[in-house]
Amino acid sequence: MKQPGFFDVEERLARLSGLGDQLEAFSRTVDFEVFRPDLEKALAYSDGSKGGRPPFDPVLMFKILVIQTLNNLSDERTEYLINDRLSFMRFLGLGLSDRVPDAKTVWLFRERLTQAGAIEGLFNRFDATLRNAGYLPMSGQILDATLVAAPKQRNTKAEKADLRAGRLPEDWQDKPAKLSHKDRHARWTLKFTKAKRQDDGTIPSSDLAIPFFGYKSHVSIDRKFRFIRKWKTTDAAASDGARLREGLLDKTNTASSVWADTAYRSKANEDFMDKEGFVSKVHRKKPHLKPMPRHIQKSNAGKSVIRSRVEHVFADQKSQTGLFIRTVGITRATMRIGLANIVYNMRRFLFLERLNASA
Repeated sequence: MKQPGFFDVEERLARLSGLGDQLEAFSRTVDFEVFRPDLEKALAYSDGSKGGRPPFDPVLMFKILVIQTLNNLSDERTEYLINDRLSFMRFLGLGLSDRVPDAKTVWLFRERLTQAGAIEGLFNRFDATLRNAGYLPMSGQILDATLVAAPKQRNTKAEKADLRAGRLPEDWQDKPAKLSHKDRHARWTLKFTKAKRQDDGTIPSSDLAIPFFGYKSHVSIDRKFRFIRKWKTTDAAASDGARLREGLLDKTNTASSVWADTAYRSKANEDFMDKEGFVSKVHRKKPHLKPMPRHIQKSNAGKSVIRSRVEHVFADQKSQTGLFIRTVGITRATMRIGLANIVYNMRRFLFLERLNASA
């Protein structure tokens, strides 16, 4: 092994840049300082007059959450990899001799943001950045939802009945340690998937219903740039369609068309969109016990070409960042999904800026 040289670290970082360091691209393209006002407001740190070790810079800590989300890391794994990877240290502006936040510090930072309800403000702050860069919501919007898995709960039938009724099971009330590990907001639902072709070439007449436990991420993207503009987190059993009337529609979009699948087709939704000035492009449902009329089938097929773009968002979040809920409770799940939505928009921003630069 040769003796380490003075410029070895710089040469290794240059090598990483040549290989395409995504975090370096984040640093060049995203101005993380725009998040500072919202972070400082949510954290409400003291002025330091009472002494003690000063807290880590909030923007640095937020960038750690971005690293976590990009790589689907636990707090412990995050601490280890920041110490281990030069690319992580460069992104955070840390040198080899600088102090690195430990796993508990990362948890406390995220928890303070979660309890302050800061994620919506942080999301809106970056959305304003996108608009200032010229990426206005345009050409209408597309709505959809996806299930996000959470650790399964092993509860008795009586405990499940109490939770569904909004009650706290008696056995849990005097056991705070047990209660802290019980997710009272996530729910079971059935995830339907198309039945696979059998070995003999036949396809079963009924689809498969797979039990699923966790939460649901509802989003609205603009058709033109495919950024997430509105979002909401619910338990997995919540209805997709009802969320349309709960703030998922973006009134600032330059076009009024709204695309969504049949789960969003209801008289209440159609009346709501008509009243609010939106034009429904929601898929029509198949008549009960009747074949689908040819003209409706053709219309739905045309809408699917546009509506399917929202599926790419969920595919990106689950395949690239491994979207999964590690925490307990809907407040923390909202924080996790909100961070995933911010990071998706950042990655989309990088892609579009790179596309514009090469044009």
